[in-house]
Amino acid sequence: MNLKELLLLRIQNDGPMTVADYMTECLMHPDHGYYTTRDPLGAQGDFITAPEISQMFGELIGICLAQAWLGQGKPERFVLAELGPGRGTLMADILRATKGVPGFHNAAEIALLEASPTLRSIQSETLQGFEPRWIKAISDLPDLPLLLVANEFFDALPIRQFLRDGAGWRERLVGSDGTSLAFGLGPQSVHASLSERLKDTQDGDLVELCPAAIPILSTVAGQISRNGGAALIIDYGDWRSLGDTLQALQAHKSADPLGQPGQADLTAHVDFEILADAVRASGCTHTKLTPQGVFLERLGITPRAQSLAAPLSGPQLETLIAAHRRLTHPDEMGNLFKVLGLYPQNAAPPPGLEA
Repeated sequence: MNLKELLLLRIQNDGPMTVADYMTECLMHPDHGYYTTRDPLGAQGDFITAPEISQMFGELIGICLAQAWLGQGKPERFVLAELGPGRGTLMADILRATKGVPGFHNAAEIALLEASPTLRSIQSETLQGFEPRWIKAISDLPDLPLLLVANEFFDALPIRQFLRDGAGWRERLVGSDGTSLAFGLGPQSVHASLSERLKDTQDGDLVELCPAAIPILSTVAGQISRNGGAALIIDYGDWRSLGDTLQALQAHKSADPLGQPGQADLTAHVDFEILADAVRASGCTHTKLTPQGVFLERLGITPRAQSLAAPLSGPQLETLIAAHRRLTHPDEMGNLFKVLGLYPQNAAPPPGLEA
């Protein structure tokens, strides 16, 4: 049986499932899951992330984190962590950019949170010589000062979707029309986690929640509050969720989220307001939400691009110029992607971000 057939059988036996359950099966099923069975990145995959576009992205992230380490007194031991490290390209660029920072590498314990066996194998090759440690859960992080980056991690966490219906909500579910998967709605009910959203929504509005994000970010924020450090959350989304943002990507093109389960990447826009609430509740401080383009320009991406461009010409130069534009321009990733920084209450915000 393929995954679609397995899901139809499950629905037949157990009834419709939440969107979160559907996403979990599509992405992480042990035999048919999108992330468990392939390398989804790059030109031969289904999407390209910022670190794969240009080395400049990871280099500037590395400089930002190293400066945060220096600004907090250069702790002798700390965790350098990444959530969802892809091929390991971002971490490799961070480590290359920081090799000249005295004491940084010697103090760092590299920790990677990665669920995909395929990607863990690739990360091992990319980071050969650095001895990273793979963790299964965020709670497995060593209890040390923490420098962490999560680039396009939270968008892949499973979401639940709710449609406003009077003073209550109806959850959007994945069911069957007999031979195919189809969306439907559950009965009206009251959800305490959505009580505040009655103020800014009306009948028919759809709101998304990401239950898995809160404990992860609460743990990260709590560790930074307790031990020091900083975190950079980089993803597409906005301050508050409103509307259906569930999307599927296959061969770099939009696809039907229900069309081929396990064969396409499924993501949703990040609700940064909910993340910020979790940060504050954990005793940590967060920065203003900042467009990726603004963040990278503050860190010096244009001078870095000019430096890299100096010896280039022809197609290589055109590729570099295109990469700079894609990462920073408001019509590309520059405004769609946002950056939220975490830092202790008694420290300065990470470079490139404002309190």
